[in-house]
This record gives sequence, C-alpha cells and structure tokens, in this order.
Amino acid sequence: MPNVLSIFSGGGGIDCGFKKAGFDICFSTDFWKPACDTLEKNKVGKLVVCDDIRKIDYDACLAQINMKKSDIDILVGGPPCPAYSKSRFYRTEKKRALEDENSFTLYEYFRALDEIRPKVFFFENVFGFVYKPHKAAFDLLKERAEEYGYEITYKVVNTADYGVPQTRERFICVGVRRDFGCKFVFPEETHYNPEKSDVASTNLKPWVTCKEAIGDLDYPLPEDEEMQAGSKHKDLLKLVPPGDNYLYFTAERGYPNPIFKWRSRYWSFLLKLSPDRPSWTIQASFSNNMGPFHWTNRFLRINEIKRIQTFDDDYELCGDFKDQWRQVGNAVPVKMANIVASEIMRQYFSDK
Repeated sequence: MPNVLSIFSGGGGIDCGFKKAGFDICFSTDFWKPACDTLEKNKVGKLVVCDDIRKIDYDACLAQINMKKSDIDILVGGPPCPAYSKSRFYRTEKKRALEDENSFTLYEYFRALDEIRPKVFFFENVFGFVYKPHKAAFDLLKERAEEYGYEITYKVVNTADYGVPQTRERFICVGVRRDFGCKFVFPEETHYNPEKSDVASTNLKPWVTCKEAIGDLDYPLPEDEEMQAGSKHKDLLKLVPPGDNYLYFTAERGYPNPIFKWRSRYWSFLLKLSPDRPSWTIQASFSNNMGPFHWTNRFLRINEIKRIQTFDDDYELCGDFKDQWRQVGNAVPVKMANIVASEIMRQYFSDK
C-alpha cells in the first residue's frame, strides 16, 4: 500500500478518507491533544505525534516506525485556515493570509514538502484561499510547487456535488512530482442541485438531503434543557421556516415588523436546516445562536454532525462536547477526501 504522511491531521477527516481508499497512514501529527487522542483511539495510522508542527523532526519521527522520508509516497494536510476564511472579511482588526500570525502553518506545509519530496501531495483549505486578498498565499503555493518540481491541479469543490450531505466549499490542490506522473485529473461530480437542474437533463444523482443523512437519528427536545438553541432568540428560532435564517425577519423579506437589518449578522445566525436539502457548512465552533440548527428547533448532536461530515457512526471522538464538535467541524468530509484519494490511487498507484 502507498504510504501517507499526514500533518495538521485534526480529528482525521483526510486520514480516514485516504485509509478507506487503500493507503497506509504511517504518521499523523497535530498540536491539539483531543484530536491526537481521537487518532490514537481509532487506530487511524501507525504513529501519532502530538506537538507543535515547527518542532517536528520527520527523520526522527519516522525512525520510530522503522521508516525513512524516502518511504513516503504522499503528503496530505490542510494548514489551519482562519486567515483565509470568509469570516476574516468581517474581522477587519485581523490580518489576512501571509500577514496573519498563523501563516507559519503554510510555510510548515512547504517545509514538509521540501524535506520529504513525496510522489504526490494533497493540500486542502477553505475556498477563500483563492480570493484576490489572499493572492500572495495562493501564488506562494504555486511557486513552491514549481520550485520543488510538482505539477499541480486545483479546484474549489462543493462537497454536495460529490454526495456529501453538506454544501461545503473547499479548495483542494493535488501536486504530482514531474518525474513520477502527469497532472492529476479531478473526478467528475456525481450529484447536482435539483433546484437548479432538470432531472431529465442530467445523469447525475440529486444532492443528498439532511433527512436522508440524519432523519433516522431522532432525539427528543427536553423542555428544561439548560441552554436552548437560539439562546435569547430561541422563540424567534421557532418561527424561522426550515432552510431559512434571521433574514426571515427583515423588511426585504416582507416581515411585517422587521427585527433585523438586511445582512447585519453572520449568515449562520438562527440558520435552520431543511430536511429537503443538504446541510450548510458545519462550523468548528459550537454556538448557541449560530446554526445550522435542526429543523425541530434544537441543537444538532455529535452523531448528526458526524453523519453530515460523513464520518463512520462508530468513529469515536475524544474530549468534551465542544472538543468533539471542533474536531468534526474542522475536518474535511471523509467521503470527499476518499473520492479524491481513490482517484489518486487509480491514476498513480493501481498499476505500481
């Protein structure tokens, strides 16, 4: 099996996807203990190292499992992404992209790529990575790939178009070492938005809905729950139609006594799932007034967001509730990682 080295591994979305595609996860690392504990508990790979990425010695770590850097076929990882996120456009006090204090994570990805020189690399980030304000970081990725001898292919994917029950857009880049193979070709989409396409005009499947994904997971809503969904706006949340958010209460939407101004809050404020469409992006931070919430006016449960992120039901998460939520919310959907990984396997390793 081709060998994978994973950095910024988090709760294991990428690692699980590559493992399901037949890759051997040899080494995973993250600085956050709950995530590392999750990787250990589920035996995702051979070795997990919990440390600051800047302190990782790849030679020493791989020696623990009797391997060398030259044994690694694929480097995978998604450097932490706040500086490239959509929310950063609203956080004017924060710097963007390479000027952000956490930009070292991007440079650490390049350090690993330079030291290991794998046959293939998989790089993932928020779709904002390709925005014009982040051009310097995007250009740096292309420059380093060229310098190290890789042909890259990149794409902003909507995971719902690949059968994930979530409209989550992500930037994915696959680099192939020039002496190893040709440029990677992304797999074609398998699903479509039925609201925008005619069934008769496509041979794709309709998007997977929330009801299909989590409809069998039924949780009663305790009336005396200490923290109710929506917090001080919990009564308003009950009025929001499934699939809508706080904009329901604006003049522009025809609400008779407007409560909020148009686009005055984050999109996820009082956002409620619709059982008839995929979920919106599951955020990394759990909030009492930021959704998506269940269409029955309650918080989503961990088992539900695991389904939405396409983790196996029996995949065990470590840490407290918020730790588990963060691991799932930060992850690449396992199914999306698996689809790309399976195509990497088919294009480069199936005959070798």
